[in-house]
Amino acid sequence: MNWRYRHTALALCTLAFTATMVARLSISPLVPRITAEFGVTNATVGLALSGMWLAYALAQFPSGVLGDRYGERAVILTAVGATAVASLLIAASPSIAVFMLFTVVLGAGAGLHYSVATTFLAKQFDDIGRAIGVHVAGGPIAGLAAPPLAALVGSRYGWRAGILLGVAVAVPVFALFAWRVRPTDPGRPDQAMRERFALGSLAELLSRPPILYTTALATMGAFSWQATASFLPTFLDVGSDLSTALSALLFSLYFLVHGGTQPLTGSLSDRFGRDATAMGTMSAGVLGYGLLVATARFDLGLGATVGAVCLVGVAMSWGAPVQSRFMDLLSDAERGAGFGLVRTAYMVLGASGSVVVGTLSDVAGWGVAFGLLAGVMALGLATLLANRLLGLGY
Repeated sequence: MNWRYRHTALALCTLAFTATMVARLSISPLVPRITAEFGVTNATVGLALSGMWLAYALAQFPSGVLGDRYGERAVILTAVGATAVASLLIAASPSIAVFMLFTVVLGAGAGLHYSVATTFLAKQFDDIGRAIGVHVAGGPIAGLAAPPLAALVGSRYGWRAGILLGVAVAVPVFALFAWRVRPTDPGRPDQAMRERFALGSLAELLSRPPILYTTALATMGAFSWQATASFLPTFLDVGSDLSTALSALLFSLYFLVHGGTQPLTGSLSDRFGRDATAMGTMSAGVLGYGLLVATARFDLGLGATVGAVCLVGVAMSWGAPVQSRFMDLLSDAERGAGFGLVRTAYMVLGASGSVVVGTLSDVAGWGVAFGLLAGVMALGLATLLANRLLGLGY
């Protein structure tokens, strides 16, 4: 394959996504140290993380509108720059209230990237599923490196130093993206912003049955992803009695599998269909989360835990087929703001995953909390099967 500009664009968009994810995922392995320093519960930090993901979700639709108005390159650079600044502010937080505020700022800044970058890449490639799969893999790449590094730095120098990993990655990526990605022309530079936020047109798009159905699938996936990204290391550490270092290593394994399967599931969805591929990921989720709970309760051994983590990694690659399904349903003119709108819708609903699982862990234990995720994956699988077997046409 000859290397072309579109491949440079894909690589740098993926790196930019990685930078925004490093900043957010560096927090998860540091949760026990953060709760200890501020004297708060898992539910409180879970609320902060849910606030971060909620802000991330709410930024998706405005980012699409801004991309149409000012061009994708400018918005992506803003996202990476805001990620660096917010990470620095989180590391300097003097109290839990300030910490919570700046985690929300981080979510809002980082949230400007994904929808705009996906729309930008859809203009460059015909095989949308494969391109989206590679781009989404930027998150798991961050997950592979960020948790163990954050845990290592946090154990030696404190959690604040671990948070600064977000700054260390975002700054050079910002410079590289600004250097190598060409300025992009805005799609709708002259359209009034208020027209893009008209409630009637937004409601019409979201109420289309295929869009509504796909949003429900994505919500279930997002709920599980948010909870896993926030609490899998703590579940392994506290709920399964593994060491902090081993828990961080298994969290990296989760992201390694997650990242490795994203391009694969994207390619499979191009070839065999979005729904068939999504059913495979949801099935892996039912098995993976169920096995995680069983290994913690019955002490089935490290091998079973590793297998469960790998299955969960496959499960969370639902994004490539489901997001490609959205792009199939949207016209070229709708993809900018439209994809951002549906991303906001399902991620706002899915952002509750962190606080729900964090609260359940405090009230009923980690087994119940992660058992809920197995149930959510089972519901997603049942929804896909019903559409296929009953010929619902969604």
